[in-house]
Amino acid sequence: MKKLILLSSVLLLSVYLEAQVLGELFPDMEAETVEDVVVKLPVDANGKYTLVGLAYSKKSEGDLNTWLRPVYNTFIHKPEEPGLFSSFAYDVNVYFIPMFTGVKAAAQGTAKNKAAEGVDPLLHPNLLFFKGKLKPYKEALGFDKKDVPYFFVLDPEGKIVYATSGAYSEVKMDEIEDKVLEGDN
Repeated sequence: MKKLILLSSVLLLSVYLEAQVLGELFPDMEAETVEDVVVKLPVDANGKYTLVGLAYSKKSEGDLNTWLRPVYNTFIHKPEEPGLFSSFAYDVNVYFIPMFTGVKAAAQGTAKNKAAEGVDPLLHPNLLFFKGKLKPYKEALGFDKKDVPYFFVLDPEGKIVYATSGAYSEVKMDEIEDKVLEGDN
């Protein structure tokens, strides 16, 4: 019974989040890669679908990390050898963005250094670090729980076409893939 209530709560939160932001333009955000390359969203999305994962608390980073391997395998990794499915690859931008705000903003440099050493170099271009004010993003994107990450699929114009939050699940990944595939048709 507890599991059913928890599942229902998660689904309602997801529906509420989606209803709040779907069709809205993703707010302008400037963040940096591990190598200090500045990326401006949604402008630098280069007219492609973009998956953005945002986390603004240490607790939410754990759930954000559950997405790394599945998203890498689905959207980033390119097969090295030709094969039956080697021609099928997504052309999607992917960004995981820890947000450093308030007094935590001073820790951004340390986090970038740790990421440079501890994160697979293949993910460095996909890992962005934001330092700034949280309030504009909380309001624009409907953040209401700081202990969960938020994920948004942006269309090529930067509009939000899908939103979810929390740890990775196959259901959420299927919904993300469906949105990206809709855009390819």
